[in-house]
Amino acid sequence: MADEQLLHKIHGLGDLDLAALLCLVSREHCIISTEPDELDALTEELRLVASQTFNLQSAVVDCTPHTTLDDLAASILQQQQPVPQTPKPPSQSLSPGGLAAATPRSSSSASPLRRRGGTTEPSSYFHHARHGSHGGNGGSFTPTLGLGTGTGTGTSSQQQPRIANVVLARNLDRAPRDVQIQCLELLRTRRILTRTSVQTAPKQFLFVAVLEESAAAAAAGSGGGGGSNGGNGLVSHLNDFFYVSHWHDPEDGFVHLEEEQEEHEEDSIYEYGRGGGETASLDSASSVVRRSIVEMPSPRTDRGRSVRNMPGDEFTNGSSSSSSISSTTTTPISISESDIASLARLTCQVGVDIEVLRYQMNIVSFLRLHRAVCPGGGTITPLATKHFGQLARCLAAVHGLDYVTPSLVALAAKKVYPHRIRIATPERERSVQWGSDLAAVEAVLEGAGPEDVIEDVLAEVVAPL
Repeated sequence: MADEQLLHKIHGLGDLDLAALLCLVSREHCIISTEPDELDALTEELRLVASQTFNLQSAVVDCTPHTTLDDLAASILQQQQPVPQTPKPPSQSLSPGGLAAATPRSSSSASPLRRRGGTTEPSSYFHHARHGSHGGNGGSFTPTLGLGTGTGTGTSSQQQPRIANVVLARNLDRAPRDVQIQCLELLRTRRILTRTSVQTAPKQFLFVAVLEESAAAAAAGSGGGGGSNGGNGLVSHLNDFFYVSHWHDPEDGFVHLEEEQEEHEEDSIYEYGRGGGETASLDSASSVVRRSIVEMPSPRTDRGRSVRNMPGDEFTNGSSSSSSISSTTTTPISISESDIASLARLTCQVGVDIEVLRYQMNIVSFLRLHRAVCPGGGTITPLATKHFGQLARCLAAVHGLDYVTPSLVALAAKKVYPHRIRIATPERERSVQWGSDLAAVEAVLEGAGPEDVIEDVLAEVVAPL
């Protein structure tokens, strides 16, 4: 069972923080979607979740139908912090007169300082991506061979590029098939192959497909055939490889983004007051309400809203108290790597009773045989069943339990299967081959979606007492 301090921090997380935490604990990846108008805000919120909650570097890949493999590789690679250098003798200081003496002759081809003056730069895998990369952090970073990609004669002072801890693939469903397959290979092997080296993903690695609501919900009408793409525009194998999917309601807000904007507004008001502005500006700055994140009197999230439609749903049971508001600034919630490792160990120790396991397998069987689910492969797959059981155990650890309950199994089903279920067309509905009227089948399937199928199955399958 997790310690009280860790559970206290988990209870204060929002839905996006919890989604990222569950994936990091299970070493899996997820799909997060929202309304099209809020996609920019969602991407920025996820970037802040990675940096503020988990202290991880993130990279944004803006996918389009014209995204290439070079763009993908250049976008997900981040530049490491410079390696500290030992103090050099005064005779080797980097002065204008001693620069040539301080730089070894063997590293002249790899040093950026040697390339000034028209020296031809060697061919690089990322050379042409400088003008077409959709890299994260505003596209300010473009890896080059001179910064080291695993080959060359770089010195210890050079900054080695590495895969970002969190990759946010925006509109991944719009990317070409070969780019999606390369993403699938990255998720499977945790490596990406370039023309000059093999880059390995860090230990803490999370790949998030950030999609629009219309794209993520397209599975409801994509039951025709077993094409190469999943219902939401993703390649079927890539779609099945994602651990969970979550839709973020814009009404829940973007907490990290809003807090950052409040800080900027407060700083600007304060600077205006220091510059001789009206005294009302200083009064306005002192009246800004700041959320208290650590000091939380109730299990309900203290980020100004309840955790909706995510594992945090269970945290709000039996409590309806509002969030804690404080005029003082406290340290934000931070989940360390040791916390994630602790939850991973606890997940492995969670037990599943035979009755609960039977309930889980009954849900899988009922989903496969539901009349609205498109028959054939690519929907309720064995990998989905594995993710189903794994998420149920992970939820138990997050809730401080060492056993899985039926309610956690039902919650896990609502997160594992929505992006996998494809709704059958009336012509492919199972009862048609036995003589059902096509018009009647169309009426039954009208408006049906993956969430409706899951709720129908959960209502039919009897949970163990």
